[in-house]
Amino acid sequence: MSMPADSKDDNKDREVLEATVDEPSSLSKVVLGEWTTTRRELWCFYLYYIGNNGLSGFNFGPSQFQNLLFLAGTDPASGQACATGTDCVLPYLGRMRNVNSIVLLTNGISFALQAVLLLAVGAWADYGRWRPNITIFFTFLAVGVAFAWLGVEDPAQWRAGVALYILGFDVCAQCSLTFWTAAFPGLARNLPEVQHSATAAKRGEKSLDAHVQFESLTRNRVSNVSFAVCSAGEIIVLAVMVGILKGLNSDASVENNTHAFSVLIAFSGGVWLLCAIPWFLFEKRRPGLSLPPGTSLLTVGFKQTYVAFRECMRLKQTFLYLIFYFLMRVVLPPPGDVLNTTVVVSYSTQQLTLLLLVGIVTQGLGIYIFWIVQKKFHISTKRMLIFNVFWILILTVWGLIGVHTDKFGFKHVWEIWLYQVFYGLMVCPWYAYSQTMISEVSPLPQMFLFFALFSVIGKTSAFIGPFVSQAIISASNNNDNMPFAFLFSLGAFSTVFLVFVDMDKSRVECDEFIAAEASREAFGADNA
Repeated sequence: MSMPADSKDDNKDREVLEATVDEPSSLSKVVLGEWTTTRRELWCFYLYYIGNNGLSGFNFGPSQFQNLLFLAGTDPASGQACATGTDCVLPYLGRMRNVNSIVLLTNGISFALQAVLLLAVGAWADYGRWRPNITIFFTFLAVGVAFAWLGVEDPAQWRAGVALYILGFDVCAQCSLTFWTAAFPGLARNLPEVQHSATAAKRGEKSLDAHVQFESLTRNRVSNVSFAVCSAGEIIVLAVMVGILKGLNSDASVENNTHAFSVLIAFSGGVWLLCAIPWFLFEKRRPGLSLPPGTSLLTVGFKQTYVAFRECMRLKQTFLYLIFYFLMRVVLPPPGDVLNTTVVVSYSTQQLTLLLLVGIVTQGLGIYIFWIVQKKFHISTKRMLIFNVFWILILTVWGLIGVHTDKFGFKHVWEIWLYQVFYGLMVCPWYAYSQTMISEVSPLPQMFLFFALFSVIGKTSAFIGPFVSQAIISASNNNDNMPFAFLFSLGAFSTVFLVFVDMDKSRVECDEFIAAEASREAFGADNA
């Protein structure tokens, strides 16, 4: 497999790289007016996230998968169909396993596939001009998977559900989201106001620190606004879904409910495609790196990953943040974990829909309010993230209180409503600021590789976390709140690594890494 690039493109890419050797990366790569980010391109970027909002890949897809497993399974005690509160088993990977075991094993398989893909393909996005094709490919594949669910509604088709779950949940949804997210630092850097600021800094009309702070705020604006726009769009999508459910009379029977799941997944896929097309059409194909000597597209991903880990001593601040990110992703639970594990209560479809709406509304408000405060007081990304982490720790304290009492600690329905509001307002900004922080401690030319690395690290910790929590619950006589003691301690410990990240040193380290990359030190024959 080879990368399409003519000699003129290679020369232009080489000139851009050579410029980074002589000047800080914060002032480089902003000289090409044709690559200036337009308002249309930026809003197409925002629009894409409304489509890739996770409703199909991260919500309804997994729900339909588990629904089919439950309907297809049998109660090992009676040999009859599974019922609520009974064990449910199916033949899977050579033996009879219960539904929870099947889900965990399938998650492990999908995680392994995702890790290999991100590490192999992640580096491709840093080379040449064809990076958008990666996002396009995974998006179309994800949309195809979403529509394929319309043909998988019979419980006997649960094996097909396994395949669609793996493709839709981890491989397509996560890969497309990772490569879309990694585009925002380049969009922010090429905004006209950032280019003007860089020009002023080069002329000595503005200090380098002032320019760096301005670019950082711009990155935060792009990241936070994208999340806020997604939340607003997701509310509209969810409102339409409520109408679809009523039209399908989903509560009338098990068959109607299963059919409704597939219809919602397909509808989400259609919305995703509709919102993605403008981004595919108007994203500018900015030049990237040229392939290092002695490498091919089949090997460059793993080789560059090896170099990135080996160069950790050169990128000390990046490594510190990587440790923090890994540990904090164990601590941070998605809302569904609390709803599904700490409270045993039956919710109607209407209650669950309203809970989701409350979560989405407060998520949009929380992220946007955080951004307004940051913009007004010119607060750095790192300080905003530390402030956000404080509230994540408060969330673990909330659950920890419930270890010795039944009056508090995610044990009442009113707490779940309060939790949705708290999580949206104070915790959800994590998803914006943690991504922006990645962009600020990663070398710009290898931005897509480092986003892929952080995605793999985050998925690894998210995969490990439930196993650790389950082991703690089992060892504490099924006390569902006991894991919060571990999560609080781990969260407090991880914050130490974030505090010690020095952003000024990180910029110097990234510039040195870029210089080594440009001179091929990182890919020299002696390093192969």
